[in-house]
Amino acid sequence: MIDIDNVYSILSYKFFTVADHSITIGGVLLIPILALVGFWATKYLVRLLTSKLTTRNADPNIIHLVRRLLYALAISIIAITVLDIINVPITAFAFLSGAIAIGFGFGAQNIINNFISGWILMWEKPIRIGDFLEVENAKGIVEEINTRSTRFRRVDGVHMLIPNSKLLENTIVNWTLVDKLMRTSVKIGVAYGSPAKKVVALILQATEEQEGVLSTPKPQVIFEDFGDNALIFEVNFWIQSNVEGGLRVAKSNVRFRLDELLAEHNIVIAFPQRDIHIDGSLRLLKNDVPD
Repeated sequence: MIDIDNVYSILSYKFFTVADHSITIGGVLLIPILALVGFWATKYLVRLLTSKLTTRNADPNIIHLVRRLLYALAISIIAITVLDIINVPITAFAFLSGAIAIGFGFGAQNIINNFISGWILMWEKPIRIGDFLEVENAKGIVEEINTRSTRFRRVDGVHMLIPNSKLLENTIVNWTLVDKLMRTSVKIGVAYGSPAKKVVALILQATEEQEGVLSTPKPQVIFEDFGDNALIFEVNFWIQSNVEGGLRVAKSNVRFRLDELLAEHNIVIAFPQRDIHIDGSLRLLKNDVPD
């Protein structure tokens, strides 16, 4: 039979003292229990709220920001509640927290900078989840914005972790910041002697036939130049795309169709040619090969 009085006396034993407040063994054992219950309840509430927001088709960036705020608020509430239950005043940690803050500030400037930058990114939303970015020489889609770094998936499938401060302090090309409209172009050279106006009409036809090409703004064909070996034409057109791959596919489709149309009208796509002028005579020698 368990002696209740002995158990109570053990749990009431003074383990140590903080600011003239005694901490018992029972209070120390109560800390992990309260923390686990608090974290479990927080996780359940966050998951429930996330599910409701997702059902209502809320912005993923708003959902992400709300989750971060709830976790930060919950951790603060759990910490204050645990200290209050075990009878430890918060003022007892004033000096200690001040010393830790000074040391942490000097030793972790980059971490604090990235942490604050992460909240700025989630609040002002200059970069959002799902945006297509060009960071230095890398292109890809933003998958997650955390408090310290942003997870970035390149077009080749490789993941990158970019410090949040870098996204705020450097020039970043956001292809989808305002809308998903993107302009691209296809350039082609045809042989000299080809009917220029007919070529323009065929290029325009090949472009407008593509499903993803927008009619407004209308595709525009430009007679670019008289090249060394060809008449150079270029067509500019707009599409709606989330990633750069959409541009490449659209350009490929235009080229495929243009190749068919030019072949139907016997218009030759130019290729490099060189004329050689020889001064004097040219003599060709044929060596007899023995059997």
